[in-house]
Amino acid sequence: MSRSRLLVPALATSVLVLSACGALTEDDAGTASGDARTVAAALYPLEYVAERVAGDVLDVENLTAPGGEPHDLTLDVRETALVTDAALVLHVDSLQPAVDEAVEENATGEVLDAASVVDLLPFEGHEDHDHAHEEEEAEGEAAEEEAHEGHEGHDHGEMDPHFWQDPVRMATLGDAVADRLAEIVPEEADTFRANAEALRADLEQLDEEYVTGLADCATYTVVTNHDAFGYLEKYGLHLESIAGISPDAEPTPAALAELQALIEEEGITTVFSESLVSPKTAQTLADDAGVDTAVLDTVEGLTDETADEDYLSLMRANLATLQEANGC
Repeated sequence: MSRSRLLVPALATSVLVLSACGALTEDDAGTASGDARTVAAALYPLEYVAERVAGDVLDVENLTAPGGEPHDLTLDVRETALVTDAALVLHVDSLQPAVDEAVEENATGEVLDAASVVDLLPFEGHEDHDHAHEEEEAEGEAAEEEAHEGHEGHDHGEMDPHFWQDPVRMATLGDAVADRLAEIVPEEADTFRANAEALRADLEQLDEEYVTGLADCATYTVVTNHDAFGYLEKYGLHLESIAGISPDAEPTPAALAELQALIEEEGITTVFSESLVSPKTAQTLADDAGVDTAVLDTVEGLTDETADEDYLSLMRANLATLQEANGC
């Protein structure tokens, strides 16, 4: 066979490849690069919002595998490719360093940092107490400062990324996701915004359930394993953590002694461990204080046990657990 005859099919193949590339660019639904059909969400709460808003229009992929601890996430080749190719990457800046790095170095589509739209609160303050019991909080302020001293890994002044414990902030994120997706797929803008409105209705209903469900409790102090539930203070709760910001941090003996004294003083019945992290430290404190333990779901990710649940059901289960422990 002559060399010229061999070149003909090769050239034809090249033309087809170039034509296909051109077709992808034309059908890119408003994005200069990235996969117009995929949203990459850094962890479950973001995945939940993205799925509710995107509906059937786009696929949503979670970068954190079920059962994985989001704070410790590392990205493999597949997950890095998702960040690179997604039409939209949804993350929380500074929560998952591996995701932040991949976004900065690899993302070719749109990026939405949830922290930029939901008004994060500092770990130290949590002053967004819409329904707070001001008198009880004033009395507990000194005890809070003392209990926080000596908590290794508790970095005062940093912003608390666990905003999904507040359903209203989740609704705000849903609106922002709808706006961004409307830019990416303009012809589906009405669909995205209608989905966001439906999501907001569900989340505002959940918020009202927390308001009424925690309105009359025997105690409002809650001791948890690490500082992941501070946004619940808007409902009048006073949160104390054993390990501070990092779920893996080891509390000092002085911090444990202060918490044990607080448990006795305020008649706390339960120390809460959390999903996705070891309950050992919480169990030790509970045993020393002679109280019960229970589990609060951080709602950071699903597990084998919660695979059939979703954000709304997990938050409602947490509410029921808090009501039982705090005599509400």
